[in-house]
Amino acid sequence: MIEFGHSTHVGLRREHNEDTYYADAELGLWLVADGMGGHEHGEVASAIARDAVVREVTAGAPLAQAVQRADEEIIQHSSRKAEALPMGTTIAAMRLHENEYEICWVGDSRVYLWNGELKQLSRDHSYVQELIQQGAITHEQARTHPHRNVVTQALGVTDPESLRVETIRGSLQPGMQVLLCSDGLTEEVDDKDIGAVLSRQDLSAQECVDHLILAALEGGGSDNVTVILIRDR
Repeated sequence: MIEFGHSTHVGLRREHNEDTYYADAELGLWLVADGMGGHEHGEVASAIARDAVVREVTAGAPLAQAVQRADEEIIQHSSRKAEALPMGTTIAAMRLHENEYEICWVGDSRVYLWNGELKQLSRDHSYVQELIQQGAITHEQARTHPHRNVVTQALGVTDPESLRVETIRGSLQPGMQVLLCSDGLTEEVDDKDIGAVLSRQDLSAQECVDHLILAALEGGGSDNVTVILIRDR
């Protein structure tokens, strides 16, 4: 049996919430999209991505193909606008069929798996992640790096031919939990504290989500924060 919780918050320093999410156990689709572009362009981009992925998956498309289509649609929408301001969005999404999952992401919204301990499944498409891989900085240094919010891939910004839709497949077993989140959570709450919340068996999935968003706000709430938690009971 699948149990899930979900919520989003504008944070403490932003006027608009440019995050968008979708959560539907019947379709077996959950996603978080973190828009960028300012002047409402970010929330437009994330909404286009959400709607395109939901439509394509409902029509039977594989998740990665649906994400690719979302990139194309945001670019098409931008090209029809008079002003040349770019708009883009990250995305982290999971499709679940029976107990088999497909996870896709672009950008720095993250996917974690809890199975007795917390493991980050996704790998950020970001400048600081590239520095980590080169050995230039540590994970701890990345948390405070001045360019930590610079993404190297995003829907609507990356050309469709260059877009890397990362994909992981696996099996969701009883006791496992999958967390999807925008970087508004991971900016303020470290993995150890995220894991401490997910380890609490006295909390429902929704209560875990609420605790995580509260922790992000208590940590500073510097960005919009969106969290989805999916559990296999």
